[in-house]
Amino acid sequence: MHDLATALDGLDLVVDPDVLKSLSYDEAEWAPVGRPVAALRARSAEEVQRAVRACAERDIPIVPRGAGTGLSGGANATDGCLVLDLSRMNQVLEIDTENLVAVVQPGVVNDDLKKAVAERGLWYPPDPASSPWSTIGGNVATNAGGLCCLKYGVTRDYVLGMRVVMGGPAGDYGTAVRLGRRTNKGVAGYDLTGLFVGSEGTFGVITEITLRLRPAPAEPPRTVVGAFSSLVDAGRAVALCTRRGLAPVALELLDRACMTAVEEWKHLGIEPDTAAMLLARVDTPGESEAEALVDAFATAGAVWTEKSTDQTEAEALFAARRLAYPALERLGPVLTEDVCVPRSAVPDMLARIEEIGERHGVRIATIAHAGDGNLHPLLLTPAGDEAAKVAAQAAFDDILAAALAAGGTVTGEHGVGLLKRAGMARELGPEVCALQQAVKSTLDPRNLFNPGKVV
Repeated sequence: MHDLATALDGLDLVVDPDVLKSLSYDEAEWAPVGRPVAALRARSAEEVQRAVRACAERDIPIVPRGAGTGLSGGANATDGCLVLDLSRMNQVLEIDTENLVAVVQPGVVNDDLKKAVAERGLWYPPDPASSPWSTIGGNVATNAGGLCCLKYGVTRDYVLGMRVVMGGPAGDYGTAVRLGRRTNKGVAGYDLTGLFVGSEGTFGVITEITLRLRPAPAEPPRTVVGAFSSLVDAGRAVALCTRRGLAPVALELLDRACMTAVEEWKHLGIEPDTAAMLLARVDTPGESEAEALVDAFATAGAVWTEKSTDQTEAEALFAARRLAYPALERLGPVLTEDVCVPRSAVPDMLARIEEIGERHGVRIATIAHAGDGNLHPLLLTPAGDEAAKVAAQAAFDDILAAALAAGGTVTGEHGVGLLKRAGMARELGPEVCALQQAVKSTLDPRNLFNPGKVV
């Protein structure tokens, strides 16, 4: 450790045990956490390069982290590593209004970027529920989705290029390279930018990101609300919207447990008097799409459904969706699922989740980006109850298996990290896992970048 401190003299190196512990894990419940030797709060790409070179010379693993809002253990420290905290690299470096491009450092918070570009009449669409806290670097590392990805796509659809500090076949760790472009189109060489998006810090450290922007919407979206007497009925409404070709900006689901937890915490004026609620947003001109959603909800058996005419009320409902996870987390440990299934399979998957919870005696609250089949069952356990923890982990595995049986995936947007490695292996099979390992070994032959994650 003394040798590393000497090599990084003059940088913001953290060795205090309590502070170091707080930088050693993300929000993933029960994911293992190692003991780092130190953490570096980097402020520039040059400091990142210096740290990577120093670690490579000493065979010290490097675990990058942003805000620590991940839910799969991807930012958890490994024994003997250097935690590379990028949250202070938080500058919006450029907003190009003519070409609809922004250049940012990885520590920029998602909502802060949104505000900055909105002042120029522009919009950055990816909006994970953690957008008030999560960083763009973390969003890129996990290919984060969000509420409006149903219509406007996920993070990968907006990443044009990046600067990365990496290793390589020659073992020259600390090399800085620029990947991608600033143009709308470009097919010169392999899509290495796309390869790094979703790689969870296992190929190198991203120090700058070039993002595609869109013009700001001309008018605020309208909200359609539907209340249902069961989760399965809400799922049928989602499947019906898909069959009818409806494409709202967002189509989100909350069950009663989520709504109750948020209301008891934040007092937003929500009445959780039904089993589930669907929240849709539309931004097409006119009222035809909103009316079509109302009709689909009603046809699928909604207890009531209506277009919201109160913008404050509509914002409160979507605020409840964003606050559901932290509201439930206040009640005890929460093990978060992130399965995604074909949209036609949403009703059956919701029924399977209920059955799995009942069979294992586990309380499960469910939120979802229902419109694209991305379901987030939240498994709730009393603190300190070891039997409940074992039951929740068994239910977690059964939900993964059910998603795969439905033709789905074990993670829609949270990433593999530590929690989903076994599920990923079941999903991809040995040949594809070996191919992934070959890519990892080529780009990081000494396995220094976030070892033990994903592959």
